[in-house]
Amino acid sequence: MSPNPEPTAPTPPPEPPAPPPKLRWSGLTHVGRFRPNNEDAFLALNFDGHELRYLGKTGDASLAGTDFVFAVSDGMGGAKSGEFASRITVDRVSRLLPRAFRLRAAGLSSGFQDILSELFTDIHNDLLKLGSAYEECAGMGCTLSLAWFTPRWMHFGHIGDSRIYYLPRAGGLTQVTHDHTYIGKLRRAGKMNEREHRTDPRRNSLQQALGAGNQFIDPHIGRVGHEPGDRFVICSDGLVDGLWDRQIDELTRSAADGQSIAQQLVETAVQNSGRDNTTAVVVEVL
Repeated sequence: MSPNPEPTAPTPPPEPPAPPPKLRWSGLTHVGRFRPNNEDAFLALNFDGHELRYLGKTGDASLAGTDFVFAVSDGMGGAKSGEFASRITVDRVSRLLPRAFRLRAAGLSSGFQDILSELFTDIHNDLLKLGSAYEECAGMGCTLSLAWFTPRWMHFGHIGDSRIYYLPRAGGLTQVTHDHTYIGKLRRAGKMNEREHRTDPRRNSLQQALGAGNQFIDPHIGRVGHEPGDRFVICSDGLVDGLWDRQIDELTRSAADGQSIAQQLVETAVQNSGRDNTTAVVVEVL
C-alpha cells in the first residue's frame, strides 16, 4: 500500500501588476542678465491618441494611459528670428507627436526612433523654408533636446548643445546627449576635461542645428530606462555656463522644500553667470 502523498501547497495568487509610475516636473526659463530678449523656449505636455494637454511650469501626474514630452530649444539668428525659431520648434512638436501616438497604438509605426527622426526632419525643413522665404528669417535655427516619457523608458531626440542629464536614484550624473560641437567630440573622446571645455572659445560653435542653413542633420536619438527615484534635467547651454556638472547634480538632488528644482537651478546659474538665456526642465520619476 503506497503512502499518502504529501499535500500540495496551494499556488499563491499572482501579484497584481505594479501601478504605472508618476512624474513630477518643474520648468523655468530666464532671459539672463545681459541679453535683451529670450531665445530659449521649453515645452511640457502629455498626450494620448485623442487629446493633447499643455502642462504648467510645475506639476505631477501618472503615466497611466498617456505619454509625456518635455523639451528645451535654444534659438539663434539675427534680430528676433532665434526667438521665433525656438517657438516654432516647440509648436511643431505639439502638433506632430499626438499623431505619432495614434500610429504607434495602431501598430503602424516602426518605433520611436523613426518617429523622432521624422519629427526632427520636419522641423528642420520648416525652418529652412521660412529662412529662404523671409529675409528677416535668413539663417535662423535652433537646438532641440526632447525627452519622451513612457511607463518604462525615456526616449530622446537631440541636436545642438542643449543637454539632457540622467541622475539615477543610486547617485551620479550622466550627460545623455552629445554636444554637436568640435570640442564636444574631444571631451567624449577623453581628450578634454570639463574645465577645458568650459573655457574653450569654440564651445558655442555648433556643427549641427535645426535650420541655420544646414543641408543635412543627424540628430542623436536613443533611450534610457527609468525607475522610481530617477531624475532628468533638460537644459539650455546657459545653465551649463553657470553651473558645473557637480553643481547640477547637487542642486537637483537637494532642492529646498517649497521651491521647484528648475527654479533653484536657473536662479543659481543666472547668479553665477547670466551671460546667456537660461532654461531648465527637471523631471522626477515617482
